[in-house]
Amino acid sequence: MEVRRSARRSRTVSAYREGDRTIVLIPARMSHSEEQRWVAQMLEKLAAQESRRILGDDALMERARGLSAAYLGDRAQPVQVRWVTNQNSRWGSCTPSEGTIRLSHRLQGMPEYVLDYVLLHELAHLLVPDHGPAFWALLEAYPRTERARGYLEGVVSAARLPHIPGARHADRGADPACSCG
Repeated sequence: MEVRRSARRSRTVSAYREGDRTIVLIPARMSHSEEQRWVAQMLEKLAAQESRRILGDDALMERARGLSAAYLGDRAQPVQVRWVTNQNSRWGSCTPSEGTIRLSHRLQGMPEYVLDYVLLHELAHLLVPDHGPAFWALLEAYPRTERARGYLEGVVSAARLPHIPGARHADRGADPACSCG
């Protein structure tokens, strides 16, 4: 995240996503405490906007096809990709024998690069069912793998902190993307 102060900006505060970064524009005269309050408010506003842009299952399938073409040589061909609400201890799952991928609804509203990583992770399971070296070699092509894994690990860690209102304590497992393999 980046906060940009502007002497020309007198009262308004705005925020937008630039790739995987969040830019918050504030007046230069704003105090540090006002800045913190506005940054938190703008992050909530952006998250609310993004959560309204939830992909349907058809769009999720198209996204999977695009990721397979871009990063897996179009070799991973899922039969079905869909959202599910019964995965509270993993981000996604794959049944290679059926060609099905299920993504947890908890991913909805997360940054696109995180969703793409989890989807690509599950697509890779269509080619390599375990988490061995061949599996991880497939994910090396995606440039945001480590960043997405870090994001998911942060979500898991934050959910374990008792002082965060609304935190859940479900996400466990060595791999933040899934508990398959």
